[in-house]
Amino acid sequence: MTCPFCSRVAASDGGSNEFAVAIPDGFPLSRGHTLVVSRAHEPDFLRLPEPARQAMWRLAHQVCETLRRTHSPDGFNLGVNIGEAGGQTVPHAHIHVIPRYAGDVEDPRGGIRWVLPAGARYW
Repeated sequence: MTCPFCSRVAASDGGSNEFAVAIPDGFPLSRGHTLVVSRAHEPDFLRLPEPARQAMWRLAHQVCETLRRTHSPDGFNLGVNIGEAGGQTVPHAHIHVIPRYAGDVEDPRGGIRWVLPAGARYW
């Protein structure tokens, strides 16, 4: 099976560094939802070499700064899904940069804790 990210990495003309590229999410959760994708085809983010992981987080920061200027979000969720049990559907390491906007959900408290709804509401 062909990796849907490998061809997008090769064709990317967006933000990038030696280890990663930034591409728009194909199924965006919000305006500006962007993926920071490893140039190396490695499914497990944690198995990437340390310099690659650091470079991906640096690029994620740059994406956030660009989105602040272009989309004026009120916040962000940054996340990495690792493995099928962790919700990963494309086996190629990537970071989700999801801009958040006031009112996009009724109660945003807990943020990423809602991946496991039973334990999300701790307050």
